[in-house]
Amino acid sequence: MIRKIIQIDEEKCNGCGACADACHEGAIGMVNGKAKLLRDDYCDGLGDCLPTCPTGAISFVEREAAAYDEKAVQEHMQKKNAQTITSAGSHTGCPGSRMQQFKRQETASPIPAQVNSQLGQWPCQIKLVPVSAPYFNGAKLLIAADCSAYAYARMHDDFMRGKITLIGCPKLDSIDYSEKLTQIIQSNDIQSVTVVRMEVPCCGGLEMAAKKALQASGKFIPWQVVTISVDGRILE
Repeated sequence: MIRKIIQIDEEKCNGCGACADACHEGAIGMVNGKAKLLRDDYCDGLGDCLPTCPTGAISFVEREAAAYDEKAVQEHMQKKNAQTITSAGSHTGCPGSRMQQFKRQETASPIPAQVNSQLGQWPCQIKLVPVSAPYFNGAKLLIAADCSAYAYARMHDDFMRGKITLIGCPKLDSIDYSEKLTQIIQSNDIQSVTVVRMEVPCCGGLEMAAKKALQASGKFIPWQVVTISVDGRILE
């Protein structure tokens, strides 16, 4: 039958998993870091996933597709929920939401001297900073994932020192930061850009936004991307 159904543009998908979380029928899954329509008969065509996508990767099309099968959806969701409850290792949603726990070895060490914050300005959220703030002129820019400062113990000394820090989470904010980052880079004398992201796929949205902003700015600025593992290591 010809009916309305979602279509996912993998080129635009940043792997944040917001659409998979929003789909009540479990029609969308994460496959190799990208959102994918798992089965046509799981999609009811209502589009709860559309407003959650920060990159506009999801749209409606009318095409030949199997009819929505409520019974199949119920069976699918029962299996999915059972897997989630049985083991965190069988998590089928966004990889960045998979439960993990780390055992840290306590080490005896002298009481450290007072540690000073290296945050050079306020606010630091990408959504809140003024584009023309004076601290951007001549700045070395750090664009960091919210979680990175919690995962990586030496965030202040190794990355924030001497830089202007902007933080964000493309999954929780559900926006594309590239437009604002482009304005910041175009309007100010930015000396360099460092992106610190987590290894989870949803953090790819932050890296992609920074790259798009650098390209759109028309400027040639030194830049690098550093990836932090969920257990706090710098990945090569």
